[in-house]
Amino acid sequence: MASFLQSFLDPKKNWLAAQHMKSLSKRLSKYGLRYDDLYDPYYDLDVKEALNRLPKEVVDARHARLKRAIDLSMKHEYLSEDFQAMQTPFRSYLQDMLALVKKERAEREALGGCFLLRRKDGRFGQISIEIGMKCKITGKGF
Repeated sequence: MASFLQSFLDPKKNWLAAQHMKSLSKRLSKYGLRYDDLYDPYYDLDVKEALNRLPKEVVDARHARLKRAIDLSMKHEYLSEDFQAMQTPFRSYLQDMLALVKKERAEREALGGCFLLRRKDGRFGQISIEIGMKCKITGKGF
């Protein structure tokens, strides 16, 4: 069943998936975004940790793309055609680091360890993971 679903979602094997990918590529290129820019670090802590581990230049480029997209959206405009042609919406910069962070988290959970969170003031807190139970948050300010 899983292999059928994967082949159904593969754009090389499914015409509908290819059309969706083409449409998404056009929509992202209009604003100069990449697919990885759509990940929200406030929604997923793994994305936040992966972004923290990336080089500063990559994160700064992401913020510049997001600011440009917001600016264009507020003005109800798109990038010019020549800039849209230069965009690479499916060039990934986050997936490898995100996979590594998720793997580390899964390993930490399997071993019954804690997931450390760094707060804005630089102090650390812990979320202790217990299998089959909700996470317990310890530390002040959480």
